[in-house]
Amino acid sequence: MKTILYTRAAARALRKHGNMAARITAKIEDYARDPAALANVVTEMAGKDYRRLRVGDFRVLLRETATEITVLDIGPRGGIYD
Repeated sequence: MKTILYTRAAARALRKHGNMAARITAKIEDYARDPAALANVVTEMAGKDYRRLRVGDFRVLLRETATEITVLDIGPRGGIYD
């Protein structure tokens, strides 16, 4: 399992969207445990150095290395890419 790190913006977003926080963190942990199982909901962003994980109407922007996943930001699908 890869180590999961949260940026300050991601931690703030989890607190802000408290009703979805458990579902989002569970999906991130599932991805850290077995990336191949969630390959259909993780997309490499064109022209960017991060990936996008879909969790319902929310998007999780993350950067991945061989040993860790850094969660950059979390938000609703309409405004996360601004």
